[in-house]
Amino acid sequence: MSPNFLNGITLLLVYQLVGEVIARLMSLPVPGPVIGMVLLFLTLLLRNGLEQVVEPAASALLSHLSLLFVPAGVGVMVHFGRIGDQWLPISAALLFGTLITLAVTALVMLGVQRLMGKGRSDNA
Repeated sequence: MSPNFLNGITLLLVYQLVGEVIARLMSLPVPGPVIGMVLLFLTLLLRNGLEQVVEPAASALLSHLSLLFVPAGVGVMVHFGRIGDQWLPISAALLFGTLITLAVTALVMLGVQRLMGKGRSDNA
């Protein structure tokens, strides 16, 4: 393993740890890794050159992304009976959640297009 990879993975894990600590100390309903990811994003925006530190580790993790779905698949199999008992509310949540996400994404896209001045038609 190269020192660049070790530095990058250490930085990613530190941000995840900081996010987890913040989530638990403040009793937030947001997962710690999500908070850590937001903090890392803000740091990347504010500090130039940090992306070269994170890039080797991020690329290595992304190249093996499919392996990260194995624990989720195992979790589904462990709770298969519960999922079978609660299929209707789960299906409704998935359906409505997807529709809401699509609608919000479309509205955000339209808003960004208007802000960037690209919402105007070419014939105007």
